[in-house]
Amino acid sequence: MSETPTRSVLYVDDDEGLRLLVRRAMERRGYSVTLATSGEAGVELARTGNFDLIALDHYMPGIGGFEALQAIRQIIDPPPIVYVTGSDESRVAVAALKAGASDYVVKSVGEEFFDLLESAFEQALEQVALRRRHAAAEAALLTSNRRLEALLHEVNHRVANSLQLVSAFVQMQASALSDPTSRAALKDTQRRIEAITQVHRRLYSSDDVESVDMQDYLSALISELQDTWSTPAAPRRLLISADGVRLKTDQAVSVGVIVNELVANACKYAYDATQAGEVRIMLARDADGLLLSVEDDGPGIADGEDPQGTGLGGRLIKAMASSLRSEVIYDPNHAGVRASLRLPG
Repeated sequence: MSETPTRSVLYVDDDEGLRLLVRRAMERRGYSVTLATSGEAGVELARTGNFDLIALDHYMPGIGGFEALQAIRQIIDPPPIVYVTGSDESRVAVAALKAGASDYVVKSVGEEFFDLLESAFEQALEQVALRRRHAAAEAALLTSNRRLEALLHEVNHRVANSLQLVSAFVQMQASALSDPTSRAALKDTQRRIEAITQVHRRLYSSDDVESVDMQDYLSALISELQDTWSTPAAPRRLLISADGVRLKTDQAVSVGVIVNELVANACKYAYDATQAGEVRIMLARDADGLLLSVEDDGPGIADGEDPQGTGLGGRLIKAMASSLRSEVIYDPNHAGVRASLRLPG
């Protein structure tokens, strides 16, 4: 069975008789005691030695206990200090504790003083052990968090790459088809995949892996949709206005899919094939939360009719809105089509 390692103590006191009594008593209790006769000597030994504990007497000529305490506390990673005083004055103890002492002991006659000193030593050592365990636990938690963040970044990177690969496969399949309807359907599928890919691309490049900056995300998504839908024959101008808000990843995906479908419908149906047109996308915070809207200046929706493009795209819009615990509302008073969705925020 291994023995408990001897703990080293520096005891600083100008009273020679008490110094010797302390060394004898504490060595019987398993401590290795080094003595210093003055505050100056104690500070020098504290700087050059390697002690588990330091005990400082308050009243000493030259550098007193309080000045020695302040000097030792300037040492990098100093050992705990027990302050020893011959007075019951509370102001001395309070000043020592505020200056960094771990505990204080009032001198008394006989074994009681040594018992109190040993108890203070044990409590000071336990405080040090607790701080070290706490620091070790925090360091382990920080390391674990960093490892998990790196893993999440890598996962999002791989998901984004996989989605990009799927998008490329869909594009290849569309290019191989001769039927225009089938080719258009695959192109729509590719754009939906790209809307989701954009989310994971931002998660990979951001320090926050739990939420998405919607201003950044929607701006990139609208830029891609602009390139897709605006052609010399049918120019489309997509304008985005988004407040700087962040949404959880699953919410961002749902919003992205909804925006993709609504913008696609506006670009397809609001304007003639050779007519220039504008589509405005807005995400703004107000007193009731977040309001998302997509609007155009086309002919609008006739009374009693459903919005055009209510096939798969319409079902996707409804499903994504439901996942957000909301629904898309079409404004009957707007000259064109204005679709709005309210999000709690």
